[in-house]
Amino acid sequence: MKKFLMGTALAGLASTAMAADDVKLQLQWVTQAQFAGYYVALENGYYGDADLDVTILPGGPDIAPPQVLAGGGADAMLNWMPSALAAREKGLPVVNIAQPFKSSGLMLTCWKDSGITSPADFKGKTIGVWFFGNEYPFLSWMSQEGISTDGGADGVTVLKQGFNVDPLLQRQADCISTMTYNEFGQVLDSGVSEDELVTFKYEEQGVATLEDGIYVLEDNLDDPAFVDKMTRFVAASMKGWKWAEENPADAAGIVLEYDETGAQTEAHQVRMMGEIAKLTAGSDGSLDVADFQRTVDTLLAGGSDPVITMQPEGAWTSVITDAALN
Repeated sequence: MKKFLMGTALAGLASTAMAADDVKLQLQWVTQAQFAGYYVALENGYYGDADLDVTILPGGPDIAPPQVLAGGGADAMLNWMPSALAAREKGLPVVNIAQPFKSSGLMLTCWKDSGITSPADFKGKTIGVWFFGNEYPFLSWMSQEGISTDGGADGVTVLKQGFNVDPLLQRQADCISTMTYNEFGQVLDSGVSEDELVTFKYEEQGVATLEDGIYVLEDNLDDPAFVDKMTRFVAASMKGWKWAEENPADAAGIVLEYDETGAQTEAHQVRMMGEIAKLTAGSDGSLDVADFQRTVDTLLAGGSDPVITMQPEGAWTSVITDAALN
């Protein structure tokens, strides 16, 4: 009888272990502190506690998260809202289910000796811009400023920027796209002083759009089991993000443990996590409707070639975060 009970208990434990739901999360970029909350949740066992078996899929220059999601390669993806809304308008029904990032880290970093002191001075200059969906905030900004992106004395020449700072350092561009938590630090690490630079944060220009939201395919939200799985995933992820905010150095260390490329340095990741914590601060994971509308309004104000052409419908839901927060 005792052996039977032990066998039954072990079978129950095995059944519980097997009950963990698989979740594949596609990142926007390579393993780094930008995604620390998810790695913390994995390392600290928050996903396991939520009966989830989470696989974090690093991104890269040749990986488009919306395509991965559309092809069934991931259950959820991280994406900037301009890219997600543009994809939705083009027919890919992605829905924002959570918004861990409250603020934008996007900015332009320019040489001070270029004479640029305000956006009006961009005319006639060469500006490095990231593409693959990251160009939309810049294009909307220039449209609102009435500045052409076709070059010439009255417009800007757009340089398709790789994910590095070489165009600025090599004087191929007067300004380049940078993130507060990554490329700006790379410029400083190259030996350039802040006194030699002038920066324009999108937040301060009134054209900031939401970044690093969690998105899923709309049809999946009709499945109660999927909704339950995503609710547990978001709750555990936000627990990871809050721990990362409070323990930035330790969070950076966890990220480094998962960096299989070995390309990241401790100093860079610690600095990155410190800046990332400023962007996630104030977010409980739920989407602020005012932030959503600000993003939409910025994208709609794209002149003759707006990023999106109509007010999105069904582009976000609070169902997941309402349940996760409870």
